Amino acid sequence: MRYQISGKQLDIGEALQTHVETELGTTVEKYSQRPTDATVVFSKNAHEFTCEATVHLSTGLTAQAKGVATDIYAAFDALQEKMDKQLRRHKRRLKDHQNERATAVEFEAAGLYVLAPEEEDESTGAEGGDAPAIVAEMETQVHTLSVGDAVMHMELANKSILVFRNEKHGGVNVVYQRDDGNIGWIDPRNIK
Repeated sequence: MRYQISGKQLDIGEALQTHVETELGTTVEKYSQRPTDATVVFSKNAHEFTCEATVHLSTGLTAQAKGVATDIYAAFDALQEKMDKQLRRHKRRLKDHQNERATAVEFEAAGLYVLAPEEEDESTGAEGGDAPAIVAEMETQVHTLSVGDAVMHMELANKSILVFRNEKHGGVNVVYQRDDGNIGWIDPRNIK
């Protein structure tokens, strides 16, 4: 597995890098036989250290976790505990899944745009242009999944929303985390 361990305005020593590689590697390989790469970023805000990690698995899933503590090693340990819990739940769901997938998860490329908020012109007080400026244009993947698998992908990636192609009918669907803690599912095909 490839590791990219860095610090935001923070020097990360060899001892911490070695600790992260061995501990995170052990945790990830316990639940996933073929992880591809991991990105770990440490940062400090006032007296607290924050550790954020993203692990890409060969199945196409992405696991993300974040740990915060007053000690840099404790922040990583908190992150590792969350990552362990996510991967354990994911593996349990895969074992409990009644329908074994005969084919791999399909995905297709799609455009991902990040839009900047409109800013007012200070001299006239008027807003600029009719459309917001695009500040980032990237490519992302839209997976073909069942609704249950989409919820699992969303929770494992620690995201609040996931766009996917429904494997039953091929239409674009959305699952999202609601404010009340439940999961919402948008299927435009069902609206009449």
